[in-house]
Amino acid sequence: MSPAGSRRPSLRVERALQRDGHRVLAGMDEVGRGALAGPVTVGVVVIDETCRSAPQGVKDSKLLAPHARVAMVPRIQRWAVAHGVGHASAAEIDEIGIIAALRLAGCRALAATGIRPDLVILDGNHDWLTAPEDIGLLAFAHDDPVETPPVTTMVKADLRCSSVAAASVLAKVTRDAMMVQWGAAEQYAAYGWVENKGYAAPEHLDALRHLGPCELHRRSWRLPGGVDDDGDPAVGCDQPYPTAPTDLTRVGER
Repeated sequence: MSPAGSRRPSLRVERALQRDGHRVLAGMDEVGRGALAGPVTVGVVVIDETCRSAPQGVKDSKLLAPHARVAMVPRIQRWAVAHGVGHASAAEIDEIGIIAALRLAGCRALAATGIRPDLVILDGNHDWLTAPEDIGLLAFAHDDPVETPPVTTMVKADLRCSSVAAASVLAKVTRDAMMVQWGAAEQYAAYGWVENKGYAAPEHLDALRHLGPCELHRRSWRLPGGVDDDGDPAVGCDQPYPTAPTDLTRVGER
């Protein structure tokens, strides 16, 4: 087992932050940032001092087998004070850019919890949740404005903090289920999303070259088949953006 795989997240960081006065904490993580199709998805898990150690086996979602991630979801939901998952669609990514889309998905995830935590622990070294002062809080017309709480960033937080690892599991399972359900539909089957979840796998790139992008692709990105030799958009699926599926049990093997 690699050194990264042998690490086990704990609540040490969270307990230290709680002793500093941040009683209600939210671990947050995202998945799908580098995909070519589908949403970017943010998971959030809220805990307080009453939450004991996380369910056994909770770790960064990338280190868990698909069936283990799915089995972990109800245990995480029972353990947390509150939890939520938010998405920003491919169309929204095209409209506002990936960083603002991450912020939008994060705000939606926080809104789903119904709780404003004292502090958000964000995986990585960049605070993409807090809106720059010059643009104010991001909100679409159909979203209620969300005042983002204070944020602390931490590199490898998904390996160190149980709350962040748990959030990564919720985000990964939810997004995978969406991509599998869409990928099983006839009009999207050629892209191989059941297996690749919208990432740049060879079969996905080949389908893009032959079919062009569909409405679930991030069309503002440089996609194979996105523009033909005459400079015109390539022909792909052109249907309204479908409703996100909610069945989290239909996930693939990757």
